Amino acid sequence: MKIKNNILFLLLALVVISCDKKSVFDEYKSVDNSWHKDSIVRFKLPQLDKNKKYDLFVNIRNNNDYPYNNIFLIVSMEQPNKKVLVDTLEYQMANPDGTLMGEGFSDVKLSKLIYKENASFNLKGDYTIKIQHANRQTGKIVGLQNLKGVSDVGFRIESKQ
Repeated sequence: MKIKNNILFLLLALVVISCDKKSVFDEYKSVDNSWHKDSIVRFKLPQLDKNKKYDLFVNIRNNNDYPYNNIFLIVSMEQPNKKVLVDTLEYQMANPDGTLMGEGFSDVKLSKLIYKENASFNLKGDYTIKIQHANRQTGKIVGLQNLKGVSDVGFRIESKQ
């Protein structure tokens, strides 16, 4: 019986791993359940095929300590020619009843947030992604020092072809 369960688990793991064929890059950085406003998470991207299109995602792992229904992010992409593209983004993180959105069975949820669709990387050289949060409390001008409940920030690239 034990051998049968181990074989079943191994087959299930292989199926899950093989289903992720679109993934080109998927990396996470820990922010220790409290993301400081000055903590910029950086990702150096691999060399990508200039003839392909890609979908880019920001991934956020958060838990029930996360007190807000949305998140504001500043995402910048530094290109090889040193040109920097900056976007300020807002994503919904909780349902109207306050339960966290995202995937996961416990109180830890993974939110896969679309950053850019059909992106191309035409320049040869290094691309760097920088992500920082820009949350603030309602009615406050100064941003939050620490954003509680966020444990990891990730960046994912999926091939369109």
